[in-house]
Amino acid sequence: MPNKLEQARNIINEVDAQMAELFVKRMRAAELVYEHKKEFGLPILDQKREDAVIQKNSALIEDEVLKGYYIDYLKDVMRISRAYQYRMQNGLKVAYSGVEGAFAHIAAGRIFPESNRISYRDFQSAYDSVVSGECDVAVLPIENSYAGEVGQTIDLIFSGELFINGIYELEVRQNLLGVPGAKLEDIKKVISHPQALAQCHDFIQMGGFDTEQASNTALAAKMVADAGDTTLGAIASVETAEIYGLKVLQTNINKSGENTTRFAVLSKVQASPPALSNSVLMFTVKHEAGSLANAISIIGKYGYNMTVLRSRPLKKYSWQYYFYLEIDGRIDTENGIAMMKELGKVCDQLKVAGTFSPHTEI
Repeated sequence: MPNKLEQARNIINEVDAQMAELFVKRMRAAELVYEHKKEFGLPILDQKREDAVIQKNSALIEDEVLKGYYIDYLKDVMRISRAYQYRMQNGLKVAYSGVEGAFAHIAAGRIFPESNRISYRDFQSAYDSVVSGECDVAVLPIENSYAGEVGQTIDLIFSGELFINGIYELEVRQNLLGVPGAKLEDIKKVISHPQALAQCHDFIQMGGFDTEQASNTALAAKMVADAGDTTLGAIASVETAEIYGLKVLQTNINKSGENTTRFAVLSKVQASPPALSNSVLMFTVKHEAGSLANAISIIGKYGYNMTVLRSRPLKKYSWQYYFYLEIDGRIDTENGIAMMKELGKVCDQLKVAGTFSPHTEI
């Protein structure tokens, strides 16, 4: 007759065999989850979903001591699942505009950590690469807290066929970079994008630096690295310093600490997971008095709160505009469908441009 230790080991061996089979089954399901996320341009980590799974499944364990260990087990299982999905993500092609080290490059890497990021010369080219199937998703800026909306991206979304499947906020921190061996007191001229130079105006003025403009911050860093001149500095990110082998001479030199860029993930198919709780609408209204007010009143009538409302000029018609709108809530509900039907009666053009989770920082 087996003793207690042997009995325990027999049980563990039996359970381990079952768990191995279930582990493979779970990872096959993770493959399907990844395929869905790839199709809809969604990031691997969905923290709200993971928190909900932990809350639901931990309730199945009555023993309070074991429950804590089970929660740790669930977290490990989901971490392993994410790691497996990241491995599959190696083939995901993410388009962005700019050079390596640009903030769009950084944002794309933080949203899709193990992806293959592909640089394009401009927003249109990055957008078109997804339309043609050359890339799976595009990560493009739509707004900066300092400079305002990025009109070119908004126009592409209005006129094109891609959907927003997430909006992410990247805090932009500008730094003074120099070549190895350079010191802050050595710098005579700084190079950067005009917007970055403006954001760091006070720092530049205090240092008495001359300035030179570049098409983007990453290119400025490359120019300084290529020059090898200790009197030249670039204003760019820490990530850019690492890419081009530069030294960070001074951190956080922005005029304002509030400098955030919102990036949209664009893909061919519209996603609708529960975590994406807010919606983006775009529409035009009839060129007559009160038409915009009618549209806004309909949205309010159905209880939707507008968080963003902007107008953009229609390229084909002088002095006529389309409107970009962000609202709290989803519209794939009975209430939302009714609202869209009524809006359709007062809008010449009306489209659901996408969904997102508000204030998602990367």
